[in-house]
Amino acid sequence: MSGNKIWSKEEVFDREQFRAVQLERLKKTVKRVYEKVPHYKEKFQEVGIEPGDINTLEDIQKLPFTVKTDFRDNYPFGLFASEKKDIVRFHASSGTTGKPTVVGYTRKDMETWSELIARIVTMAGVTEEDTAQISFGYGLFTGAFGLHHGLERVGASVIPMSSGNTKKQIMIMKDFGTTALISTPSYALHMAEIAKEMGIDPKNDLGLKWGLFGGEGSTEAMRNELNERWGIFSTENYGMSELMGPGVAGECKALKGMHINEDHFIPEIIDPNTGKVLGEGEVGELVITTVSKEALPIIRYRTKDITSLHYEKCDCGRTTVRMSKIQGRSDDMLILGGVNVFPSQIEEVLLNTEGIGPHYQIKVFKKGYLDKIQVDVELIDDSLVDSFSKLESLSQKIRNKLRTVLGIDSKVNLVEPRSLARFEGKAKRVIDMREGK
Repeated sequence: MSGNKIWSKEEVFDREQFRAVQLERLKKTVKRVYEKVPHYKEKFQEVGIEPGDINTLEDIQKLPFTVKTDFRDNYPFGLFASEKKDIVRFHASSGTTGKPTVVGYTRKDMETWSELIARIVTMAGVTEEDTAQISFGYGLFTGAFGLHHGLERVGASVIPMSSGNTKKQIMIMKDFGTTALISTPSYALHMAEIAKEMGIDPKNDLGLKWGLFGGEGSTEAMRNELNERWGIFSTENYGMSELMGPGVAGECKALKGMHINEDHFIPEIIDPNTGKVLGEGEVGELVITTVSKEALPIIRYRTKDITSLHYEKCDCGRTTVRMSKIQGRSDDMLILGGVNVFPSQIEEVLLNTEGIGPHYQIKVFKKGYLDKIQVDVELIDDSLVDSFSKLESLSQKIRNKLRTVLGIDSKVNLVEPRSLARFEGKAKRVIDMREGK
């Protein structure tokens, strides 16, 4: 596939080379956490495991899982394997549900991080010829700083805009000749709306070529919407602060899943209910073990993300394993009257329906003893607001589509254009109003 420059030789290792590197690094990581992190030593002893018991890659399945609450229980630095004097950078999650998840990086970790981002932005099409505008929020969030260093590493010019001040974003984009936009998909949609309001056609009046989106899940329909509005080629990248931040995986131009940097991360897919490891192509929860991090090595982290793994060589020439588009999160999954519903299923329906915009909100509530769902979605054309018959027809059309996909009935509430909240970071799509939620 032309134009698919490959940044690192490790991206085209054969399977045996990957396995050899992974096993060597896994052994070192297990030994390091056993000796340096009391939490892991205790966990290993509980299941009767010592570092010497890890002799094959398959032995990883003997190791205990790490979960989000382990970070909170060991707040702030209890999971660190390096001394504080060796940490050159701290980041943390937003901590909206309690104490933040704190992560740290040694100088070597920072080098690794920028190297992995360089791989991901290169596979997405960015080169030293590009000007990249980062519209993630700078701060404790890992996204902006992580991508910043990797983009500089490939030689791109970086505009560290941060999020917000959207009209200024558009002005800078136009005046500086931005060619790559880095943001959440929902904020990119909002920016396109504001550009239109300013009399600027995002597709024809700006020079954007690439969209590198992350920070929240999105569907193929959302990608198509972004490509159409901006006139770009957009890719998705994947990471989370507990594992490093962005840099775990990203899409190439073939768009056949996200390539995992598996010389640094060992991925597994498990049944989220039983913890049993599943085979290639089977759908389940992604589990990641970091095998090159110094400050914060993490063993078998349960990401809660639902996906599958595919090992055949990609059209782009890379041999790294690919994870399919995330179907949802096991903790985002709504259980309505015994039926499993992912918000991404609803988004796919809405974005493939004419007459409505890409902004929506899902409300879940009880009516008597029954779970009910209401989907608020914006109209594109406010002239429909005055036509009850047209509104009713469109509402019924969406309702029927949702019933087909979800297997349950839902109420559809069509609202005026630009009446739902916009988000500069992760979009809050679901409001669960059931008691105890």
